[in-house]
Amino acid sequence: MSFEQWWSKLPPESREWLINNNGDEVDPAIVEEIGRVGGSLAPGEWWVREDGPSGFYFSGAGIDWIDEVANGETPSGPG
Repeated sequence: MSFEQWWSKLPPESREWLINNNGDEVDPAIVEEIGRVGGSLAPGEWWVREDGPSGFYFSGAGIDWIDEVANGETPSGPG
């Protein structure tokens, strides 16, 4: 499932949290929510950061995608 598909299935408050905390470690409850709506957080997905601190972080491309959505733009990234 693409980033855009699972993003649109998240509750508005979860999307708002991700926008307001873009680039930070993703709250474990939000990580669970992403899984419940069918989003994959597996290594190899373009939006998953695969290095750095423990916990879940979006990749630079994922952060950019969220930033573009937050700015009312149509994301131009791989999603």
